[in-house]
Amino acid sequence: MSRGTIRLTDSPISRAGFWWATCVGFVWGSLWSTGRVERRNGLFVFTGMPKWTFGRGGSCVGACYLTNRNDSDTVLGHEAVHKQQWLKYGMLLPFLYLLAGRDPLRNRFEIEAGLEAGGYLPKRRRPDASRRAS
Repeated sequence: MSRGTIRLTDSPISRAGFWWATCVGFVWGSLWSTGRVERRNGLFVFTGMPKWTFGRGGSCVGACYLTNRNDSDTVLGHEAVHKQQWLKYGMLLPFLYLLAGRDPLRNRFEIEAGLEAGGYLPKRRRPDASRRAS
């Protein structure tokens, strides 16, 4: 990288955006959460949120995950990937996410986080052990 080049991803600038988003998510969650607030999977998880305060089954804002009750370990693994995306892109993430489209099956950020874990695809069934024995 040449001298004077400003790096927007994986940089102090993106990390500042991540921390700003985390502060905003924390305030929003503190205002509206009526359920448990926990630290799980590296996220501040705010439950009991009114449905209008987040998108889809829940929203990751920085290191905060805002949801009503969609907080299984599988979903939190998916949301932890979104936290890493916030760290990498900072405040560019909302714009990049919007450009990637609302369809989670085509949105690169949802695909990277795992469509099945995010609840966008049906869970694959494991073969029944009794059927394999025959």
